[in-house]
Amino acid sequence: MKKIGIWLDKEKAHVIVINEKKEDFITVPSEMEFYNPKGGSRSKTRWGPQEVIAERTYLEREKQQMKKYFEKLVALLQDAEAIVLFGPADTCEKLGRFLKEDYPQLAPKLKGVFKQDSMTDNQVRAWVRDYYS
Repeated sequence: MKKIGIWLDKEKAHVIVINEKKEDFITVPSEMEFYNPKGGSRSKTRWGPQEVIAERTYLEREKQQMKKYFEKLVALLQDAEAIVLFGPADTCEKLGRFLKEDYPQLAPKLKGVFKQDSMTDNQVRAWVRDYYS
C-alpha cells in the first residue's frame, strides 16, 4: 500500500512516499524561471502609458514550465493508492485541477488538497504521517 503526500510551491516539491514500513523523502526542483519583466517602450500617444510590456509571453512561458513541473510529479504518482497535496500557495490547487483534467485515473486517488505554511523537512514528514494514521 503506497501512500504519497506532496508539499509543493513554485520552487520545489517534497514528495513523501509511505510504504508498509518504509518512508522515502524525495525533493523535486521545479526548474521554473522567476522573471522580472524589463523593457517596454513609450506609447505613441502624447500622454499615453510609459511602458508597454508583453506580459502574455511571460505568462505563457510560466504556464508551460508549470505543466512540465506537474508532469514530473505525476511520474512519481503512477502506482500510488492515496495522494494528499498541501502547500503555502495555490500551486497545490493547480496540481489538483491538473490531475482531474489530464489524468482522470489518478483523480479518485486524490484524498485532499490543503493550505499549509512553509514547513521544514521533518514537519512535512510528520504532517503526512499524521494525515495517514
